[in-house]
Amino acid sequence: MSLKSEIETSIKQATIGLDIPWMLAEWATRQPDKLALVWEPFEGESKSWSYSQLQSDAKSVAAGLVGRGVTEGDFVLIHLDNCPEFVIAWYACAMLGAVAVSTNTHSVARDLEYFSNHTDAVCAITQPSFAKLISQSCQKLNFIAVTDNDAGVPAEAASLLSEIGAVSFAALFDSVSVVPALKPDPMRNLSVQFTSGTTSRPKAVLWTHANGLWAGKISAVHMRLQRDDVTLVYMPLFHTNAQGYSMLATHWSGGTIVLQPKFSASRFWNISKKHQVTWVSMIPFAFKALMSQPVPKHNQRFWGGPASLPAIGQHFGVDTIGWWGMTETLTQGIVTDHDHPGPHGSIGRVAPEYEIQIRDAQGDLSAIGEKGLLFIRGVRGVSLFKEYYKNETANESAFDDNGWFDTGDLVRSDESGWLFFSDREKDMLKVGAENVAASEIESVIMQTGLVDECAVVAQKHFMLDEVPVVFVIPNGKGVGMDADELKATILAHCEENLASFKVVKHIHLVEELPRSTLEKVAKNELRARLEPITA
Repeated sequence: MSLKSEIETSIKQATIGLDIPWMLAEWATRQPDKLALVWEPFEGESKSWSYSQLQSDAKSVAAGLVGRGVTEGDFVLIHLDNCPEFVIAWYACAMLGAVAVSTNTHSVARDLEYFSNHTDAVCAITQPSFAKLISQSCQKLNFIAVTDNDAGVPAEAASLLSEIGAVSFAALFDSVSVVPALKPDPMRNLSVQFTSGTTSRPKAVLWTHANGLWAGKISAVHMRLQRDDVTLVYMPLFHTNAQGYSMLATHWSGGTIVLQPKFSASRFWNISKKHQVTWVSMIPFAFKALMSQPVPKHNQRFWGGPASLPAIGQHFGVDTIGWWGMTETLTQGIVTDHDHPGPHGSIGRVAPEYEIQIRDAQGDLSAIGEKGLLFIRGVRGVSLFKEYYKNETANESAFDDNGWFDTGDLVRSDESGWLFFSDREKDMLKVGAENVAASEIESVIMQTGLVDECAVVAQKHFMLDEVPVVFVIPNGKGVGMDADELKATILAHCEENLASFKVVKHIHLVEELPRSTLEKVAKNELRARLEPITA
């Protein structure tokens, strides 16, 4: 057995006999009355679940899914904004051995049809505002379960249920059906999250139960979480950051989640003080939105985010942890330390659970100070995702012969070994907290039949980091249209076929596109034409 195989075997040993239901059952037994989840909607009263209550509700919903024919290995779409039903449904799937497919609620019909068909989902759990969209887009589902609210906002669902032939989420609570007892198997499939890549369609990142446990345990270790920690979660639960860094890390360590529908600057400090929140996973948008407010006395000791930002920390009275991670790495592959944050802007050093390499264009190790392509190595199915589901081509291209995963991100190291994020080597944009593939937007624009060629690039934005804009060479049909009409037609097509954060903000009509020596579009030149949006 090779040294690499011996290490992988050793790491897999750490998860034998464990799964996500085991994690929840541990705390439901050891601290049944401890708060696991607090729901703070923007309308109505807050609600809370102890660990025993969360386990009980998840078991009841798992039984309801079993009673409607869902079995081990089936895929279940969870298309919900942040709400307690998301957490309950996600754990319910884990209990019966189904695979929770958490989907971005900004998705349009085209996306949802793809998500459903790609995973062969058997059912969906959603909310009233998305129910018709799910019904129309995902026609192979056996049933749809609909909550009675939209992220806390009450909604009349009775007529809707009848119209689309759905069942209420409440009807899934079943005390009669029996959830089959499954032997804990850490390699059992747990969940899917779709992540944007350089192809025109998102890739289905498949996690095992071992992956979920790893995400929770290692995130908790990096942040030194304990049972008395309380986190405020406003980032979307359908993403790894909230799902792995916050939900699973908190429930691994026996702490409490305070869940909000989304970020609210006006509510942030009041909710934090009410529940004595001790830490939050943050994004630049939130920093900026809170800057204009006075900072009250609070219990927060640290914020996690895109980099070590001492000035931000000093302003708000918290430590700032910088980190880098992605859906495929489950948790932070690079991270700073509470006591050793490093220089301003650093994402830290490689986490001790991983190996990294920074390679130049020739595949050799990059020199100190030179940016290079980040590769990371771990154990697939444990410390790295299991696979891109039903996409062998992507799996083969993502890993080299020695098991190194190509992240597509460019980083650099300073002379002291601190790492800094530089850029994305792949043609990706960062819109708020969302990764967006330029090629996906380009393919949608080409479908209008009005364009010979187009190039989508990022324009710097004061709140969202970047927004997508497109440079378009119209074809004969497009040239024959009035410029404003052409732009309006392209924009309408984008709005119909792309999630809102992927819709281009500006359309520039051009006669030609700049080229590199290999005749590729020189997108760096296009980006240079764009002034940052500062207000």
